[in-house]
Amino acid sequence: MNVDLTEDQQMIKELAAKFAQEQLKPQAAKFEEDEEIPPEILQELGSLGFMGMMVPEDLGGAGLDAVSYAVAIEEIARADASTAVTVAVNNSLVCGIFTEFASDEQKKKFLPPLAKGEKIGSYALTEPEAGTDAGNVQTTAVLDGDHYVVNGTKTFITNGGLAGTVLLFASTNKELKAKGLCCLVVEKGNPGFSVGSREKKMGMRAANVSELVFENCRVPKENRIGEEGQGLKIAFTALDSGRISIAAQAVGIAQAAFDEAVQYSKQRQQFGRPICQFQAIQFMLADMATRIEAARLLTHRAAHIKEQGVRFSTEASMAKLFASETATWVCTKALQIHGGYGYMKDYAVERYFRDARLTEIYEGTSEAQRMVIARGLLR
Repeated sequence: MNVDLTEDQQMIKELAAKFAQEQLKPQAAKFEEDEEIPPEILQELGSLGFMGMMVPEDLGGAGLDAVSYAVAIEEIARADASTAVTVAVNNSLVCGIFTEFASDEQKKKFLPPLAKGEKIGSYALTEPEAGTDAGNVQTTAVLDGDHYVVNGTKTFITNGGLAGTVLLFASTNKELKAKGLCCLVVEKGNPGFSVGSREKKMGMRAANVSELVFENCRVPKENRIGEEGQGLKIAFTALDSGRISIAAQAVGIAQAAFDEAVQYSKQRQQFGRPICQFQAIQFMLADMATRIEAARLLTHRAAHIKEQGVRFSTEASMAKLFASETATWVCTKALQIHGGYGYMKDYAVERYFRDARLTEIYEGTSEAQRMVIARGLLR
């Protein structure tokens, strides 16, 4: 694997960085305060090709590779993690499932508006009793003629309140448990589908994370992706790609915190000189930079292996595990370098610290990643 970016990948990185630093970073604190990403921001990201980066061009996407996608998500997260996770879910979980598993008719119908940012997608798997135990889904989909009748509640759904298109995982046969799940496409405005309460979060507050409610919601049979019983396979395959996204987000957050720490250490004076001249600070910065670079390389390696068309579950989990724990560690050090100021909302590291923590939890906790990695090693 060549660790250097290609010319095209570097161009994508620079385009993402320019938009993120000019349009996202100056407004990120306001996004969080308002708990909303302005719709025009997502529309512009769509027009630039960032909402369907790996979708084929003939279906409205940018037709890019997984490494290009990872570097773009990193740059967006470096400016605003809330926007990054909104973009990532639309790309890796939603567009990714359509690209890999949907029929040609489904791709032509649903993918172009998602890839262009005209609609936002969400991935509805998690429930109050089905988190890491994803096979314990209680939402039901009962076939009635040409429609499935869906009943149940989904929770912690990123983009839930924004979504025009929802990928819903429901059980068609409770006796089969994990082997009885299917994947259905539910569109906004479908009778029986409503958005419940929006979650109040510690970090990534601008990202819309909501409850989704289905009450006798009739979904056309042709909106099923794959076959009955394939739902968990579809869900987990998408999560492998999603974990590369989270790793990239974590690297971006860590890099942002590191940048702030370096800048502050050069400006902050103690005992008559900048604190960056003290060895204690220098050692922290050296360790931070080293861990960030290692996390970035693991992320790019997982994306590169995905591009080869071979199984990449172990590599994706390694990247997600290491990058997310690195982000939390780096943000802790960045806050420490800032001292009391780091604890104040006037400084961005306070937000980065809160945002980083979620990367160790969503799309599979660190403990779940260790289980995936161990299974891969022992297979």
